[in-house]
Amino acid sequence: MLSNTTRIINKRSIQIGLSSTIKRWNSSQKDTYKVNEYSNFPEDAADATSTILTDAIDFQRRIESKQRVTWWEILEKDRLRKQEGKNIDSLTMDDVKTEKVIEKTREDSFSFIPLPFKDDLSLRDFYINAPGRLRFGHLFQDLDGLAGRVAAKHCKPAEPMNVTASIDRIYVTKTIDEIDKYNFLIVGYCSYTGNSSMEISIKGYAYEDALPDSHSITPKIVETAASKCFLSANFTFVARNPATHKAHKINKLLPTNELEWIEYKRAESHNAAKKLRAKVSALDKNPPTADESKIIHSLYNSSKKIFQIPKNERPKNLKLMKDTKLSATQIQQPQYRNRHGIIFGGYLLRQTFELAYCAAGAFSRSYPRFISLDNTTFKAPVPVGCVLSMEAEVCYTEHIHDVEEDANSANVISKLMKDYDTSANKMSKNDKELLSSPGTLIQVKVDTKVNDLSDATTSTPSGTFVYSFFVPRDVDGFDNPGYCSVVPESYGEMMDYVEGRRRAYDTAAYAEQLRLTGQE
Repeated sequence: MLSNTTRIINKRSIQIGLSSTIKRWNSSQKDTYKVNEYSNFPEDAADATSTILTDAIDFQRRIESKQRVTWWEILEKDRLRKQEGKNIDSLTMDDVKTEKVIEKTREDSFSFIPLPFKDDLSLRDFYINAPGRLRFGHLFQDLDGLAGRVAAKHCKPAEPMNVTASIDRIYVTKTIDEIDKYNFLIVGYCSYTGNSSMEISIKGYAYEDALPDSHSITPKIVETAASKCFLSANFTFVARNPATHKAHKINKLLPTNELEWIEYKRAESHNAAKKLRAKVSALDKNPPTADESKIIHSLYNSSKKIFQIPKNERPKNLKLMKDTKLSATQIQQPQYRNRHGIIFGGYLLRQTFELAYCAAGAFSRSYPRFISLDNTTFKAPVPVGCVLSMEAEVCYTEHIHDVEEDANSANVISKLMKDYDTSANKMSKNDKELLSSPGTLIQVKVDTKVNDLSDATTSTPSGTFVYSFFVPRDVDGFDNPGYCSVVPESYGEMMDYVEGRRRAYDTAAYAEQLRLTGQE
């Protein structure tokens, strides 16, 4: 293990090295970051400015943190544990400090992240994607990190191993394409607790002017800034004792006003409904409904027609589900671990989202806009050093359109696919919403599994992520790229399509609930 003296010396030398080779984060400085800050030559400008700058900032935070443990120290600690015959879940923690349960309020765990994209060009450059919109993959890392911080604060003074069990929803309520016009504020708080589980609510607010002073950002902002809300999300964390491998009881949440009680009861009823739905509605336990069976039969007939058309002659906006697959494989490195030494959930969201984005873009021949991440469950932890395999597939599409539709792409699809359009969503009259223009809602499912390098033949499913995107019909002029549709062929693909349809209706109902509660 490193001595304190050695660590201080190393830390100091790294800080000196950082300051002499790359500029620290400072929005008042120049926008071009150079490997050598004293050079006036353009060739000394960093090629990947955002990546280099952000990695430097993250590294600076790590070496300044008193609680941060290096991966080298984790490996050494794990080696000593194995010699002692200990089997502990967390690679950094040995015990939970205390098992005493107390009551805590929402304010006790309230946390926030300011993202002033309008005021800070350098920060904006890191969060921007190719077409100039928000890069949600990076934002997802912030959301999960914030949720984890809230969960840890709620559990204090105990320090159990908190892991992301599921994400009930991440939903974008408003169009925020031009991020240079907004300063974002992301807030998080505990909204519900069970015996060992807790729901963490995340809200995103977009300000056209300056962000509020940090001292004035309190839980009351959920009410006062409701009209500025552009994103809503719910994370579920479970607490475990890393030494006993059992559930760990957490502090009880005490709602202090009517709004907090309403949200607490909503979460309670939602969790009960989710458990009941998993028992009675799962397609692997119960057959499709009569209406769904009719849709399956219609899709079956359509797939036969399409399959008879030579592949190079099929309409570009019509694809068989099996032709939409994309896959990726990556080894998981320690730089993306969480405080327990396993891969950070937000990083998994980023990886799966960007693969889903590629699949939706290739399918629609356009840049898709993110709408929602639907209910996602983390089935197994992803350890550092494992191989993560991801497979993305477009599993459901629906068209958002007016009653009268004159686009040629719609006519082509309707001729080959009769009685298939089962749109759960209607075109909104609010031009601030994404679904306020004609286009296609695209659902992409990403299945993940992990393999140990020592046993490449055995894989463990680690989770399924379902992302919904929207592609306007008229991005590059009328009916270009047009509508697009995915066609399932096998029975398994039909079940994926039916599940996608159900999720679309659930998401539409969730969006309506947000409208009724004034959060959209």
